[in-house]
Amino acid sequence: MKEVIQEAIKLLGEGQPCVLATVVRTKGSTPQKPGAKLLVRKDGSGVGTLGGGCVEGDIWYAAKEILRRKGGPEFRDYYLNEDIAARDGLVCGGTMYFFIEPLRDLPDFRPFGEEMLNAYESGVPVSVATVVRADDGQVRLGSRLLLREDGSANGSLGSPELDTLAHEAARRVAQMGTNEHVSTSTGVEIFVEGFTTPPTVVLVGGGHVAKATYDLAILLGYRVYVVDDRAQFANAERFPQAAGTIVVPDYTSGLDQIPINANTSIVVATRGHWFDDLALEAAVLTPARYVGLLGSKRKTILIYQRLVKLGIDPERLKDVHAPIGLGIGALTPEELAVSIMSEIIMFRRGGSGGPMSMDEGYLDRVVAKSLSAEAASV
Repeated sequence: MKEVIQEAIKLLGEGQPCVLATVVRTKGSTPQKPGAKLLVRKDGSGVGTLGGGCVEGDIWYAAKEILRRKGGPEFRDYYLNEDIAARDGLVCGGTMYFFIEPLRDLPDFRPFGEEMLNAYESGVPVSVATVVRADDGQVRLGSRLLLREDGSANGSLGSPELDTLAHEAARRVAQMGTNEHVSTSTGVEIFVEGFTTPPTVVLVGGGHVAKATYDLAILLGYRVYVVDDRAQFANAERFPQAAGTIVVPDYTSGLDQIPINANTSIVVATRGHWFDDLALEAAVLTPARYVGLLGSKRKTILIYQRLVKLGIDPERLKDVHAPIGLGIGALTPEELAVSIMSEIIMFRRGGSGGPMSMDEGYLDRVVAKSLSAEAASV
């Protein structure tokens, strides 16, 4: 959402009001998930998306109405019934909750917006908590609190209790750039967003599997770096959209030239055991939360034995995903890339990695209900 924040600051700097609409909660199947944003300018144009279709159209209209009548922020829900979903060509059936916020004064928004953008560039995460619903009337809708990694803050949600809840959520979302919706017993709802560098994949080794993984990671919107000790396997021609290609004398170096933080995934996939050994040693010493090693269990065990002898903390090795990827039976480089990126997505999003198919009991109930309805109509 970098472009949305940049445009908001630009418009406000020019004295132009705008409206920021954010998906803050969803239920069921929806075209966009929490964190999606749409910025609507005074002329009706916009930046970002809420998923398209009539949902986006209705929120767009509401945003323009807020600008027209100089209204305040609003919390809205939108139920995607079967008719709406079918009309827009969607396979949905859930509910989306939106916070629609007018932005009119640069001094009110710039301190927050600039720190969000700085987090994208520097990798030092921040979190922003916003009151998106306040039914009790005691808290101001749109109250905002910015929380930094060092514990300092800017702003307030209106009470020490709400600020404490925001601090707790911020610790869970900041480093990975995720978000969390918090409800209170008084009807106040808070949306807490983490801001950091874009999700990054570092490919240590630029061979066939790395090339296929690079292609898929770029398609998924990840920032990608490639490290190899051979110039023909780490160059801008082979990886034209990579954020960086680094040729190293050996795999003990290279990672120190890349901005690595908790939101970074390192994939070790070099051309041999000895190179993997050195690469994994370097990878586990970084702050990357996800480190994966391509290869057999036997190779992994041999590498672990050496690293433990070198004094690498066994607890850190337990965090390594080795062999890397989900067990989908992958064989080709492209299939292995799907396996690897699937596991990285699962790790970042908190998924289970299992099939999403429904239990047979659901089908049994559908059949029983249909037969019962048929019998009743006879």
